[in-house]
Amino acid sequence: MKAHILIVDDEANTLASLARAFRLAGHEATVCDNAVRALELARSEPFDLILSDVVMPRRDGLALLEDLKTAGVATPVVMMSGQAHIEMAVRATRLGALDFLEKPLSTEKLLVTVENAYKLTRLEHENHDLRRRVGKHTLVWTSSIMRRVMTQIERVAASESRVCIYGETGTGKELVARTLHEKSARAGGPFVTLNCAAVPAELIESELFGHEKGAFTGAAQRYTGKFEQAHRGTLFLDEIGDMPQAMQAKLLRVLEEGEVERIGSGKPTAVDVRVVVATHRNLEQLVEVGGFRRDLYHRVLVFPVELPPLRQRLEDLPALVEHFARQVSAQNGWKPVPFTEDAISALAMYAWPGNIRELRNVVERLLLLAEDAVDAEAVLLALPSSTSKERLAAGISSDLKGPLAERVLAFERAAVLAELDRCHKNITQTAKALGLERSHLYKKCQQLGIDLQSLPEREA
Repeated sequence: MKAHILIVDDEANTLASLARAFRLAGHEATVCDNAVRALELARSEPFDLILSDVVMPRRDGLALLEDLKTAGVATPVVMMSGQAHIEMAVRATRLGALDFLEKPLSTEKLLVTVENAYKLTRLEHENHDLRRRVGKHTLVWTSSIMRRVMTQIERVAASESRVCIYGETGTGKELVARTLHEKSARAGGPFVTLNCAAVPAELIESELFGHEKGAFTGAAQRYTGKFEQAHRGTLFLDEIGDMPQAMQAKLLRVLEEGEVERIGSGKPTAVDVRVVVATHRNLEQLVEVGGFRRDLYHRVLVFPVELPPLRQRLEDLPALVEHFARQVSAQNGWKPVPFTEDAISALAMYAWPGNIRELRNVVERLLLLAEDAVDAEAVLLALPSSTSKERLAAGISSDLKGPLAERVLAFERAAVLAELDRCHKNITQTAKALGLERSHLYKKCQQLGIDLQSLPEREA
């Protein structure tokens, strides 16, 4: 443990002796002889602890406590005084002091106090980071379609079955994989990710299995691959459909044997890893055209989970917007800004080709420009596509009324009917245009009360 401590006292001898004691104990000490300068230092440098005298000329230690609180400095403060009394200690504690020590100071007690304060600070930082990461990796949903997905996740998480997550880019496949890991018996182990599409073909074997020093040109030191990094945990292979054919065979062998061999080693290493894969591509079609090994397909596709695009789960839009708005505001220290009902309605009319990832970016863009509230006009300006803006402008100025859910359903019904008309009732073409599977389009029509048989024919 090495702490950086700011010592504030108007007596030069006290500053010198305390600084020497801390430095002998392995800590770093900065000294200051007045409260005004101490506040400047505390605001400009990161300290693990502030140790301050109470009685000082101009501004005393209690005034310094108030100044630190007003300035938003969260560094723990320990007060010390040779004129201590209960009232002074109580007031210091109420102002946020972590502890109160009487002079003359015992070096042993002082060092124990510093150690405890240091541990407390580190624990608070860890808790803050954990809360931030938990918020970042939270699945947000209210829709029935996501309820089915979550039921599948709950069911398969407790097993060791391999899972394949299907979904368009930006739908949150890694988030689902992380949720599977956190709900599994391996939650205490590592969660390691690799995007197969982002790694050059000549480097992917090294990334997965590792290499020894000197195994190839540029291998300046030994590297532990993703499989070994994920030992007793979960390895998430994103975009597995883009994995090179040669690598697919080696991955299959690892899945069958539970062993990896670093490049240049010649010695197998046993690994205990649960593999979860994801892709936006149709693996079955890839198998048929020879782009993906059939035996590997059957190894990784034990339990498929299909993640719907955002346009199919618009019920989740208000909750997602609220979640991202809160997250973005907290990360940037911004004042929370509400989204009006018309703004949510406008967002629901957009196609969201980039899915959840695009929504978060749009929310951040809207909050960056917002003052009091985000309205439909702001949404119109923030969305990227001019064509979408024209459609939105028409939609916003339409006479849609009633609760948000009813407006969304009305818009969905109008959009499906318009596309059916444009495609001359051709279900395959309509489904493709809307980005849906044929079966999903049938279900959507049933949900929206659209009778496909009774629709009037349109001449080509």
